[in-house]
Order: sequence, then structure tokens, then C-alpha cells
Amino acid sequence: MENFKIDVDSDGIALITFDVPGRSMNTITASVIKDIYEIVGRIKSDDAIKGVVFTSGKASGFCAGADLGEMNERGVGGGGEPKSEDEKLKANFERGFGLNRVYRDLETCGKPVAFALEGLALGGGLEFALAGHYRVAADNPKIKLGLPEAKVGLLPGAGGTQRLPRLIGVQNAAMMILQGADKSPQEAKGLGFINEVAPAGQTVEACKTWLKGKPNHVAPWDVKGYKVKDGPFTPGGAMASVGGNAMVSKQTNLNYPAQRNILSCIYEGVQVPIDAALRIESRYFLKTAATPQAKGMVRSLFVNMQALGKGGNRPEGYPTYEIKKVAVLGAGLMGAGIAYVQAKAGIETVLLDVSQESAEKGKAYSQRIVDKDVSRGKITKEKGDEILARITPSTDYSLIKGSDLVVEAVFESPALKAEVTKKAEAFLGDTAVFGTNTSTLPITGLAEASVRPKNFIGIHFFSPVERMGLVELIMGKETSAETQAKAIDYVIKIRKTPITVNDFRGFYTSRCFGTYPAEGVEMLMEGIAPAIIENVGRQCGMPMGPLEVSDSVGLDTALKIGKTNAELTQQDYKKDPRANLLSWIVEDKGRVGRKGGKGYYEYGDDGKPTRIWPGISERIEVKVKECPPALKQELTKRFLFRQCIEVARCFEEGVITDPRDADVGSILAWGFAPYSGGCISYIDLFWGTKKFVEEADRLADAYGDRFRPNKLLRDMAAKNESFYERFGAKAKQAA
Repeated sequence: MENFKIDVDSDGIALITFDVPGRSMNTITASVIKDIYEIVGRIKSDDAIKGVVFTSGKASGFCAGADLGEMNERGVGGGGEPKSEDEKLKANFERGFGLNRVYRDLETCGKPVAFALEGLALGGGLEFALAGHYRVAADNPKIKLGLPEAKVGLLPGAGGTQRLPRLIGVQNAAMMILQGADKSPQEAKGLGFINEVAPAGQTVEACKTWLKGKPNHVAPWDVKGYKVKDGPFTPGGAMASVGGNAMVSKQTNLNYPAQRNILSCIYEGVQVPIDAALRIESRYFLKTAATPQAKGMVRSLFVNMQALGKGGNRPEGYPTYEIKKVAVLGAGLMGAGIAYVQAKAGIETVLLDVSQESAEKGKAYSQRIVDKDVSRGKITKEKGDEILARITPSTDYSLIKGSDLVVEAVFESPALKAEVTKKAEAFLGDTAVFGTNTSTLPITGLAEASVRPKNFIGIHFFSPVERMGLVELIMGKETSAETQAKAIDYVIKIRKTPITVNDFRGFYTSRCFGTYPAEGVEMLMEGIAPAIIENVGRQCGMPMGPLEVSDSVGLDTALKIGKTNAELTQQDYKKDPRANLLSWIVEDKGRVGRKGGKGYYEYGDDGKPTRIWPGISERIEVKVKECPPALKQELTKRFLFRQCIEVARCFEEGVITDPRDADVGSILAWGFAPYSGGCISYIDLFWGTKKFVEEADRLADAYGDRFRPNKLLRDMAAKNESFYERFGAKAKQAA
């Protein structure tokens, strides 16, 4: 066996150590499943084995669940294609049921089986343990025990939807599984899916003590007469079933098949014996895994996120750049947030501003975050003090000496940025990187102020910095590959996900993000009721409606950007009816958005929207007041297609070159419908380029050329080629 080691002691207790070679964490792979079959066979046949303890050889934990990377590569079915459709369905079910079958064989092996969990057990790892008869977890509140599959569009497919409800009740299990929530050992014991909590390092002995007593090796659901305590035909269970459906519909807008299938799985499964229930689960698992939602979410939110978070797009041939000291220029909201995440990551940080008072105010931002985390028990006071001690607020640019990188985060003024660039570079070493934080200003132009343009790169953070997980790196015309590699090392060091794009006004994220609120305004101009626009925007998967997005960005900011873009493209801004509407709202009515307490929405003292501004009707005649399903579907397509077409234009223009960057960036930067896996996965998986182009042409004919597919999309459609085929890692390797 490759992944397990078996030691049988004099008491007949087999200690089976799970330790996948060459991995920092155990995961369930095809090789592991093969080994588990072999282990179960030996447990059954070896009379010397009286009982079993499974444990991990990894300090990281017991098992993190299925290897989603392997699953993404081979698909759920894998292998060769059977000849007939019936054979295909049968073969897929057999493969999908494989893990359920072997876990059930372990559960009914006739000998007591215990699991010693010194660390995390998630997904298929926890399901493995649930197939045992006794579970001991180490007394460590940081240990995570749960079934997180729903977070990547899947459902637990190895008994989790059946054993957990039978152990802790349908309602408790449904909440855990639907949310993908994890529990600490003490919480798990309170719920009932952990039997004992033991001091760290003593879980194996606790399992052996149980085995040496009078262990029960029959699962509760295998005892004659067993019934689920809150099944669907009990008073409480019936209410939970009805309420669960309503809750899932409200929270997911029916965009996530996994959640609906989880409810069906539990509802149907708890009404039948466990063996039939496990077959039900496997059918729903296969059905869910075959959806574009699951394929997109697994690929983007797990595989691509992991790859990019480990430097998957980092240029080869450059050693890891050690980053110990970074200077931040500008102690405003962005600069203060950047200083905090650096200090939290262990980086000595110099926070510079025009006055000591402003610099101290920037550090106070970190103080507030630290104080809140200490009060909530997230960190100790000592740890908080260490973070704050790494931040030095000052006005003295000579403190930049010895910095490995500078992040400039002053106002969006080319002249101001040029001034601080020159001041900072006077104290910066030859190999250090200069990064400018900007959302729209072209990097090549800003680099003209630098005496070392090869070391100059855009580092675009998103606000609030401490909560947003993405950083967009922008390559200027002269930015070197070494500088890109160093910048990626920096982003990974501060525990964020880097994507790399090329220089263009608006770059990738700001440019594409702007199409969503812009389409909302188009709908408003057509006379569609604002409430319909906002509700459909949220229901199609966006985090907020397009008009609320405009308010959050700032209507005055949008007006300023619009006028600037019009000047650059030599267009008359006043001739655009959308621009006139915005000018009227901002300049005539003084409504600048959320920050001013009034925009498309009216806002309460807490900054939350209270209602859509009725005064909009002075300029807009509402013609569409009802939204039947067909209209909702049409508006949904308009919102999503508009964004995706802009992303395709970015590929054609070379602004972005990797579909992983495009997908992850669209979700993390502006919240593009996460269930889709991102803009590119929406095109590839939900439509395919051929059908996407056909539908985009229909939308263009109906609503305007902003929906018209570009040459790249048409070329790909003609070849029925996907973005991941044309621009993915394998395509680049082949080239």
C-alpha cells in the first residue's frame, strides 16, 4: 500500500496510519480509495485484528477531503467511455459509488473501528471517520471538522448527507452541510458526531482504551427499529423541510444546484434504510458534479485559487524574493489598510504621509482592527502589539532605505504620484520594486517619473484591503519579468491572490466591472422600474444591484471618469443621454452616492440604503412595472453577457492572457456570479462559445452593439473552442 501503514499490537489492535507520500496534507485520491479497499479486506480476513484505530501521519491533520485537483483533471467519471448510454450511466454510478461502498464495507466489517483525529477532518476525510464506530478529537479549538463541499458547488458524496443527520438530527446536519460550516471538537461533541475529546497527543490512546472495553461495532442505523428522530414526517422535521426549502430559495436565488440537491438528498435518504440512502446520495452527487456550476466553482474557487495563491503565473527562473521591509506612501484608507496586512504578515512597514498626524492616523486604522480582534478572542494582546510594533508612521522618506519594495498609495493624481515616486526612489535600492496602487491610471505613463521603469509595476489593491483577497498586478511597457515575479512573491507573502494583467486604461477589473452598473443605467433609461433592475441584479448572482453599486463607487467619481474618458476619446460627453442623467443627479440634485447619504438610493444614519430615490421619476418615465419570468431571464442575460463580452475584448487586446486570472479576478474583484466560476467559465461551461456568440448577436440586434461579439469570440465559435483550451496552461505549454 502506498498511502497507509498498518501496525498490529499484542492486543490485536491495528493502528492504521494515513500518510500520503509527498503531500503536506492527506487527501482522498484514486490511489487512496484503492488502498482503503485493500485495508477493509484485510480487517475482515485477518483474525489477528480485533479492532482498528485510524490516525494520521501528518501534523497538518487527518484528511482534507477529496483531491479536487485530481477530480477537476479527470472528471467524476474518468476512464474510457462505455459504448451505450445505459453502460455509461451504470459505469459512472459505479465509480461515483465507490467511496460510499468501501466506507460502508468498513462500517459493517464486524470489528470495532475508531478514528483518532489530532487535526482537521473535512469533506471526505470526515465522512471516512463517520463510517467508523467511535471518534476521538484532540482538544484544540482550532481543529476544523466539517463538510465544506457546498462551498465549491458540490455535495458530500461519501455518506455525509446520510450519516450526519442520523447522528445529530436532520435540522442540525442540514444547516451544517448547506453552509459548508465547520465545527471545533467541543462543538462537534456537543452536537454528537464526535464521541470524545482528549488532550492533544492522546487521541490514539483514548481510541485504544475504548477498544479494550466493550466497544459497540454496530452503527445505530443498523439496529433493528432505528428511526431518525426528526425525519420529515415528525412535527419538527416537517416544519424544517418546508422552511429549509424556503430558506435555500431565498439565500441562493436558485442559482446553486448543490444546495437544492443537498436538501433532496437528506429528505429522501432519511426515509429509507442506510444502504438505499447511500445510493440516493451517490446519484445526487453525480448529478450535482455534472452541473456547470460545480465544474466552474471547483475549477475557479479551488483549483485556480490554489494555483494562483502558490504563484501559478509567476515567471520561471527567478529565486524567491525575500520581503522583510516595505514602505507605504500615503496613509489614507488604502495605504493604512496595506500597512496593516503587511504588518500582520510579519513585514516591517514604514507608513509615510505629508504630516506626522496623518501618518499616525493611518496607523490608528490598524490599532482599531487589532483592538477588535483582541476583544473577540481572534488574537492575543501580545500578538496584536507585535503587529502594531511593525508599523512606523513618519514623514521622513529616508526611512525607505533598506526597503525591498515601495507601495505608493497616494491620490489618483499623475502629478502627485510622479512627485512621490521621485522622492522615494532617491532612497530605494537598485533591486527593490516600486509598486503604484491605482485603479485606472496607465502604468506606463506613471513609470515615466521613474529612473528604473523595469522595476516599476502596478499593484492594485481593493477596498477594504484587509477583507478583499485579490491584488491585480499591472505590467507596464518596460516592467521586467523579474519585477513581476517579485511582486507576486509580495502578494503571496501578505496572503492574497495575485492576478497579472497588461497596461490599459481601467486595466482588467475596473474596466469590466464598470459594465455592470452601466447596463443597469441602460435599463433605467429604457423605463424599467429601478426595483426590478436591482432585484434582478442581485438574483442573477451579483452581490448588489447595479444602481447600489454606482452609489457605492460614487456618482461624482463616475461622472469625473466619464468626462475624462470622453476627453481622451474626443467625444462630446453632453450628447450622451446617460451622461446627462448622471450630470443632473450629481450637479443639479447634489446626490453623489452612499458617501453623501443620497444617490440612486436614500440612506439612513447607519449608511444602509432605505429606499430607491423617488425623485428619479422626474427624469425617467417608468414603463415596465412588472417582471414576468421571461423578462427576468432576459435582464439576467444582459447583465452577465455585458460583463463577459468586455472580458473577451480584454483577451483580444492582450489586457489579460490567462483564463484563471480572468475567472478568479471577476469573482474576487467585483463579485461576478460566483456560482458560474467566473466570466470565462460562464462562457465556456454554461454556453460554449458557439451558442454564446449566437445569443450575444441576438442581444446586440435587440439592444445595441455593446453586446456584439468581437473577432476573437467569432473565431473561437467557428472552431467550437473554449477559452481554457485556447489560453489555458496546457495551450501555453504546447506553444
